[in-house]
Amino acid sequence: MTKKTSLKGKKAALLRLGSYLFRHKLYVITAFALMLASNLLALLGPSLSAKAINAINLGVGKVDMDTVTKNVILMVIVYAASALMSFLLAALLVKLGQKITYTLRKEVFDHLLTLPAGYFDTHQTGDIVSHISYDIDTVNASLSHDLLQICASVVTVAGSLGYMLSISPVLIGVFAVTVPISILFTRYKTKRTRPLFKRRSAKLGELNGYAEEMLSGQRTIRIYGREKDVCNRFDDRNAQSCDAYYEADYHGAIIGPGVNFINNLSVSLVTLIGGIFFMLSLTGALPATSIMFLNLGDLSAFVQYSRKFAGPINEFANILADLQSALAAADRIFGILDTSPEAEDDENAIILDNVKGDVEIKNVTFGYDADKAVIKDMSVKVPAGSVTAIVGPTGAGKTTLINLLMRFYDVNEGSIAVDGKDIRLYTRDSLRKAYTMVLQETWLFGGTIAENIAYGKEDATREQIEHAAKQAHIDGFINTLPDGYDTVITDNGVSISKGQKQLITIARAFLADAPMLILDEATSNVDSRTEKNIQSAMRSLMEGRTCFVIAHRLSTIKEADNILVMRDGRITEQGTHDSLMEQGGFYASLYNSQFDTAE
Repeated sequence: MTKKTSLKGKKAALLRLGSYLFRHKLYVITAFALMLASNLLALLGPSLSAKAINAINLGVGKVDMDTVTKNVILMVIVYAASALMSFLLAALLVKLGQKITYTLRKEVFDHLLTLPAGYFDTHQTGDIVSHISYDIDTVNASLSHDLLQICASVVTVAGSLGYMLSISPVLIGVFAVTVPISILFTRYKTKRTRPLFKRRSAKLGELNGYAEEMLSGQRTIRIYGREKDVCNRFDDRNAQSCDAYYEADYHGAIIGPGVNFINNLSVSLVTLIGGIFFMLSLTGALPATSIMFLNLGDLSAFVQYSRKFAGPINEFANILADLQSALAAADRIFGILDTSPEAEDDENAIILDNVKGDVEIKNVTFGYDADKAVIKDMSVKVPAGSVTAIVGPTGAGKTTLINLLMRFYDVNEGSIAVDGKDIRLYTRDSLRKAYTMVLQETWLFGGTIAENIAYGKEDATREQIEHAAKQAHIDGFINTLPDGYDTVITDNGVSISKGQKQLITIARAFLADAPMLILDEATSNVDSRTEKNIQSAMRSLMEGRTCFVIAHRLSTIKEADNILVMRDGRITEQGTHDSLMEQGGFYASLYNSQFDTAE
């Protein structure tokens, strides 16, 4: 049962991969025509060679030079034409490969952008990048070369077999023994190697994921002096990856030489038996009418055809090893493509517009795992235009609440409503556009500073961009740069400080001008003096907008209309700063501890 399922899976994967070829039918048809013509012309060579040799051996001292010259010239023309078509085929396959790679990468990347946030929480970035680069390159190599090479092998084997049957049906019997041995050997080895190639791809993905993670945190690594430990762990993963490569390539490499040995054995037997037939024919022991009769030219042609017959079988064995690698890579690629995208909006979903900003969280329970709730039976009303601060210890559920407001995840129980309607009744796109977010982790892309500020409003004018930068108190810094707002940021802005990057993302929020605002530790990377300047600007930005502010610096949220104190997924206290301080509860102790520390 398992074997049948596995075989069905292989066929399904090959058919699915083949569908990418047939998206470029003109290229495939042209490539097939060139391959067919090249191989058929190459098959004429031994036949012409036989005619030339037979013309030399018409009799002692008798040589038909016209026949010899004619066939030699034809051989040169045939082989030259075959070589030219092979060159054109190779060039065409390169172009076809580019198109397949482009298509696959576009599909994978586009699909990644449709996946729910939870997918990226459970998969390493480096491993995903490995899918887009290494795995797709591996699949492309098989699609653009190996599959057509298999077709070429079929043509060559069939053509060679036909010519050999016309020359000596008896000698074909040698292959009746050696070919089944080759097939059984190849089948046995490929069953063993496919899991090895799958493991190889997985280990490479793990290595890439670890390398990406460590390189992105290299400053922290150096601060804590963990270079040696990180290097040791990398060495361990590198060794595992290399071992996986060795095992897969070692067992895959055995297939080619093994089949090649069997095929060379068959050619040796053909030469030996054919030589005996020729000697018997030459001495007259075999009459010309005998099925075993052979002259020198026919023997030469048969040997050449036997090599052409055996060669593709050997190549096919090598190609199978590549196909194992490609199928393993394809499993990983299709694993992404088959991952269910973020649930589509309800067919009756409406667009959220003319947003007032009334938000109601009612009896909400949510957990990333069904059996472990992160937020438990939470209820709170947030009036339009109010500022709600969310505080609490790490793991209390603050960021999770923001994820639910934005519908990165849907609640398990209860509901969240905006302007009186459950947010699941709105389209996700319109809901998310109703918010502007400034996160603790800044993200800048490769482009100019102006383009980064205008990311949420691409049609913004330069005046609007500069005004937003002034509101975020980053205009002065930008003007000190050589190209000002046209300065190009690379590598996520490593050439500028974290505080400056944070200010750029805050300017982005000013420019977006959404009716609701989420600030997740938005001033965490800004010094105290700059923070004070930003607070007044933030206050003007918050006026008339519904705002959610996650903050550890409690001094920054003293003016919030409502402060939610979260502990273990529940709201344990809520109220204004003054009322919470009067209660003398957890908030008051937390605030006082920060004040004492500051003192």
